[in-house]
Amino acid sequence: MTDTRRRVKVYTLNEDRQWDDRGTGHVSSSYVERLKGTSLLVRAESDGSLLLESKINPNTAYQKQQVSSCNQLHLDITYPSVDITQDVVDESEEERFDDMSSPGLELPPCELSRLEDLAELVASSLPSPLRREKLALAVENEGYIRKLLELFRVCEDLENREGLHHLYEIIKGIFLLNRTALFEVMFSEECIMDVIGCLEFDPALPQPRRHREFLTKTARFKEVIPISDPELRQKIHQTYRVQYIQDMVLPTPSVFEENMLSTLHSFIFFNKVEIVGMLQDDERFLTDLFAQLTDEATDDDKRHELVNFLKEFCAFSQTLQPQNRDAFFKTLSNMGILPALEVILGMDDVQVRGAATDIFSYLVEYNPSMVREFVMQESQQNDDDILLINLIIEHMICDTDPELGGAVQLMGLLRTLVDPENMLATANKTEKTEFLSFFYKHCMHVLSAPLLANTTEEKPSKGMGYLGGVQVCAQSCCDDFQTSQLLALILELLTFCVEHHTYHIKNYIINKDILRRVLVLTASQHAFLALCALRFMRRIIGLKDEFYNRYIMRNFLFEPVVKAFLNNGSRYNLMNSAIIEMFEYVRVEDVKSLTAHIVENYWKALEDVDYVQTFKGLKLRYEQQRERQDNPKLDSMRSILRNHRFRRDARTLEDEEEMWFNTDEDDLEDGEAVVPPSDKMKTEEDLMEPISKFMERKKLKDTEDKEVLGKSSLSGRQNPSFKLSFSGSTKTSLSSPPSSASLNPGSPGSPGSPGSGARSSPPTAAVTTKVLAFVFLFYFD
Repeated sequence: MTDTRRRVKVYTLNEDRQWDDRGTGHVSSSYVERLKGTSLLVRAESDGSLLLESKINPNTAYQKQQVSSCNQLHLDITYPSVDITQDVVDESEEERFDDMSSPGLELPPCELSRLEDLAELVASSLPSPLRREKLALAVENEGYIRKLLELFRVCEDLENREGLHHLYEIIKGIFLLNRTALFEVMFSEECIMDVIGCLEFDPALPQPRRHREFLTKTARFKEVIPISDPELRQKIHQTYRVQYIQDMVLPTPSVFEENMLSTLHSFIFFNKVEIVGMLQDDERFLTDLFAQLTDEATDDDKRHELVNFLKEFCAFSQTLQPQNRDAFFKTLSNMGILPALEVILGMDDVQVRGAATDIFSYLVEYNPSMVREFVMQESQQNDDDILLINLIIEHMICDTDPELGGAVQLMGLLRTLVDPENMLATANKTEKTEFLSFFYKHCMHVLSAPLLANTTEEKPSKGMGYLGGVQVCAQSCCDDFQTSQLLALILELLTFCVEHHTYHIKNYIINKDILRRVLVLTASQHAFLALCALRFMRRIIGLKDEFYNRYIMRNFLFEPVVKAFLNNGSRYNLMNSAIIEMFEYVRVEDVKSLTAHIVENYWKALEDVDYVQTFKGLKLRYEQQRERQDNPKLDSMRSILRNHRFRRDARTLEDEEEMWFNTDEDDLEDGEAVVPPSDKMKTEEDLMEPISKFMERKKLKDTEDKEVLGKSSLSGRQNPSFKLSFSGSTKTSLSSPPSSASLNPGSPGSPGSPGSGARSSPPTAAVTTKVLAFVFLFYFD
């Protein structure tokens, strides 16, 4: 097996259409019983583990990256044994036998008179994978491409349109053969322009395209930094032209043809990898590049070209494997790319700044910690207004695009930089603490400046109103669409900070009175901005932080929210739903301080809203709070009972009843009811909640000697009846057991009754409690 295996690298295409390196191993082909067919197997060179197991599909076009070392394996894939694959081949038995038994495909002579035959042969071979492979081998072995290009030059000189149309179909078909060896010939320096020329004469177009004219006269290669390596220069030319062929020259492929052009995509991909590697290894080239970028003597046109080159360079790096990309960005960092970007972002040229922003986005997405470390270091030497991160904020604020496309991109980068989730933490250093302290000290005032400037309340406006006797001004200074979009972006970032920066953002909001300024925007004519302001407040309330709650109550910050709700009227829209949801959250979560504040200050404005029960529910919560405040002992009892619910299982209930009815009268001294000792304390505690509910329902305040339960007769044992009474006010009943009670078994004049001289003595509080326990057990259950 060792002699027959070939050493290969395994790459897989991920969801982002990037190639992932799976490792190096040895490849072979063999029949796999589990897959019921011949499969490609790649085992790791290091430990022999299985890197790849892929069943060979006869309808899949396989390609060779290196012809000399992969011929045998490629033949095994292309011509597998009949007994293994006869159940999956879709072609007819006769056609398959003919294809496999014939030694190869014979091409017609490369002559003008045979171009039509060759075009038909190519077209008929494309649907069959076996025929495509045979055609590719024939074209490759006979050097057919160069002969065809010679015929192209002859046809073009003779203006032979028919021959040129046939050559278009032939060359297009060769592209669909999806073979690297053929591409290497077609894209060589001496052949590529003639190949593009063949693709200019599409039979479907009345006039040929002018692709060669564009590439030679319009598109010009500029060496912003002289490239001394001729191989690198040729590779750059080749990649540009092949990319142009893919994007502009070849017709839009069908679904079937798209799968047949995978080798063309791979060819461009690996070319870009080589270019990045060769440039990265040329230290002199990169040194000159960054020196000219930061040199004040460099003219604007030159700097524009340098920035565009660096942008393209970073874009090419996205094709690298993760480990190679790490090395690439470390090289750029060591060369001083961040100081260079700081210089470029300070320039007036909008296009240069736009390219610099794209480069900055590559760096932030790759390694935000590297950017954070740089801006913290430069803050020790530079003023706040020239810090890199403040330049980014400034460009976001000053974006001239009516749709703020650049501002949206920059806001996303800022969000990545302030996201604690991607900040590092070590034993000696916490990036989150250091960077957030830096950001709120040096940058937050720049970010919030437009918000503060557009929410001043110095002048009354048409939005002036009164709620609860307090004057409200709720009109921003500037309410045009572009400004509103910018403020919405800033609020989105501040809302993110509220959710993730608990300490720093809290101090900033309270000290700068940010929430009051934000709520001015609830009166904006742009609904999206008003909703952003509400969302900001909703996130703050959702934290259930009493520091925030006291700040809200102290400044009456629900006032603009209530005003916006009333101004919205009966319209059922997002504004209506968002405001109701905010109040509903306060009610459901039972935020006591805010509930009391809302009801005490805004109930008159909200009491007529009855299409939802939110506000009436808030009022009920408030009344319950007041009641507990007026009766703290009841509140303490309820808090205890919430942890010790009045629950008894069936067995316990039956046992106690049995003990009650089976107890001899002699055991009832002074009318004492028998309760198991182990349940004594539990029964006294469990009494409180049922008694309280009973007292509240019957409203027995300041009354005495009221009968709680009427007479009830029980069969057996001389038909005894029970009567329970108590004296004392409701307040007394809740704070201590009833003062008196009588238990009267029998009837007047019968043995055992008080009138007949039976035992009769005032029962104790414990007796009353235990009797109450028995009666309420039936009453409430």
